[in-house]
Amino acid sequence: MLDAVYAGGSSGHSGDDALARLLPGTGNQGGFRYAGSPAKGTVRLVVLYTSGGEVDWPDHLDTETGTFTYYGDNKTPGKGLHKTPRNGNVLLRDAFDHSHGTAGDRGAKVPPFLLFEKARSKGRAVRFRGLLAPGGPTLTSDDELAAIWRSTEGKRFQNYRSRFTVLDVEQISRNWITHVLDGGDVLAGECPGVWKTWVQSRVYRPLLAPATTTIRSTADQLPADKTGKAMLEEIRQHFQGRESDFEACAVAIWRLIAPSTGTVDVTRPSRDGGRDAVGAYVLGPPASPISIDFALEAKCYSPDNGVGVREVSRLISRIRHRNFGVLVSTSYFNRQVQSEVQEDGHPIALVCGRDIIEALRQHGRTSVPAVRDWLQQSFPKR
Repeated sequence: MLDAVYAGGSSGHSGDDALARLLPGTGNQGGFRYAGSPAKGTVRLVVLYTSGGEVDWPDHLDTETGTFTYYGDNKTPGKGLHKTPRNGNVLLRDAFDHSHGTAGDRGAKVPPFLLFEKARSKGRAVRFRGLLAPGGPTLTSDDELAAIWRSTEGKRFQNYRSRFTVLDVEQISRNWITHVLDGGDVLAGECPGVWKTWVQSRVYRPLLAPATTTIRSTADQLPADKTGKAMLEEIRQHFQGRESDFEACAVAIWRLIAPSTGTVDVTRPSRDGGRDAVGAYVLGPPASPISIDFALEAKCYSPDNGVGVREVSRLISRIRHRNFGVLVSTSYFNRQVQSEVQEDGHPIALVCGRDIIEALRQHGRTSVPAVRDWLQQSFPKR
């Protein structure tokens, strides 16, 4: 059942694992768990497990679009991209390759993927997050599976970043899972209709879950982990005493979040009239694009100094018809600001400290030294 929690034991050993009991034969350790052999091409069912705690490899489920980003299992230097103990990267390579083949290839060579994450409870409980198909309806082949470079202590290596689509099915039949694990035809029995459609025509029916309006607490707007806090502090220290220079950095961060951003002009502090930058967001096909203008403000604040109504009101007053605003802050937005923006329908994107760190991590900057190098190279001190 979607989002249901399956309890594990609390004895402190691998026997506590909930997945081993829930899906026998798929293993009880690691992020890749499967029945069959990736090396021989005989995998029948795959469980992708994520703890959500590896900040260097930030697996991410976007519940609004149904897109899940998952990293492979080559996470340390010294091994080739496909030379991992569990052959997880081999499995990804072959599954995404065959997903672009014929219906017969998808039916016989692409196993169903089940996504589970660590549940916030004692023991080794897990939460089911959905049935996955490799790729997505709006992704290019390069976006679906990419070999990306990372470095640790000056040693470089590659790992996969893969993107899946969560299919629109609430419950997976136990009979179908047993049938698949026993080697039966994946499209037979109680096969979910969305999986059958994907196999037969590579048409995705994603599970879309638009977020309800929420007010984020201060804690929810700041990094929760020690490394994330240190990364954000590194940004503040880099611009200490010259906070106006943070404007260019805020624009770069916004580009990570909104990659279709076009030309942006950072205005002079003495002339900006409350706008730190003005730019355009580009929509449509390359041959016939349209652009929507936006105004951006940047606030390099300490973690105990939240953005208040005054700062946001100034930005609101300068947004013209059919434009939008962006406010990037290294701290947080107080409750009143969020309420007024949401209740009055102001077209303003509020980017807080945690958003900044998540954007950096999604683009490979996962440590304080990596952030420091980025800042020094992109925004050198004058």
